[in-house]
Amino acid sequence: MNRLLLAAYPRAVRARQGQEVLACLAEAYPGRSWPPPREAVALVRAGAQARIRAVADDTARPWWLDGVHLAALVLAALALVPYLQDVWDWALRIDPGGHALGFGSTGWYPWSQGPGAQPRTLPYGLLPLVCLIALLRGRAWIALPASVAMVCAGATIGTSTFFGTEGVVGPGYYGLGAPILAHDLVLSGSLTTACAVLAICRPGRLRRRSYAWLVPVVCAMSVAGGLHIASYDPAFQRGWLLVEIAALIAAWAATAETGDHQWMIPVAAFAVVRLQAVVTQPMLMESPRVPGTAVLFALVAPLPILASAARRRQGV
Repeated sequence: MNRLLLAAYPRAVRARQGQEVLACLAEAYPGRSWPPPREAVALVRAGAQARIRAVADDTARPWWLDGVHLAALVLAALALVPYLQDVWDWALRIDPGGHALGFGSTGWYPWSQGPGAQPRTLPYGLLPLVCLIALLRGRAWIALPASVAMVCAGATIGTSTFFGTEGVVGPGYYGLGAPILAHDLVLSGSLTTACAVLAICRPGRLRRRSYAWLVPVVCAMSVAGGLHIASYDPAFQRGWLLVEIAALIAAWAATAETGDHQWMIPVAAFAVVRLQAVVTQPMLMESPRVPGTAVLFALVAPLPILASAARRRQGV
């Protein structure tokens, strides 16, 4: 049997029971490298549950510290999403041309200068990417200056072009709420606060995650860059809406499985940033296509649901 079937399980479980599970599968389904789809789904589900329980049972750090760490990861990913194509084009030295994130922004890069265009040195999206990588590896002291630079870049729009202007001011994405722009300092300020808390509270205790968690990020960048899917594209917005809904469902499932409150912190951080973007844009609240009350309910409802799930689990 293929060992990839055990990828969802924690490393300790794979080392202790991996061979036994594979032997049982090989005996049940001789001559096959993969079990039937139903059995494979059951393995992935059991592995995810085992990984969630292992995280909740880890007493090396308080639950709230893990929660703040998760919140910082969520906020860094949230800040990176609108600039996936931007970073991909910069990394591969591609001239985005008419597919650029901002409108009329030909000449973003020194190697693609156009008439009357002002090139920039670095794309803004590199800052949340550095934060994300550093936080995955538990390096809050690296993520903190990058998040501070995000605040400075957003606060100096119109006076500094180090990170450009179009890509920073350009549209964000909608998802469950309104566009989040770089000059809106609630997102970058919240990320900076979370990174500061992590850097102060004994950063050596932070959980370190594998670089494999960056594989979905690289895949998203390649798709956005290769297909020229910008964050204002309707297909991008629908896809990210599904990702946000799936993440909220995953947080509910993790809370219901363990009764741990740590997953409420990233959901609360996500809701605060999203709510601020919604309430500060009256046009969205009055839009007949996206009723404001429905968006507000979608953002607020997960918090009491998660709290109720945790309380029920603890009462078992």
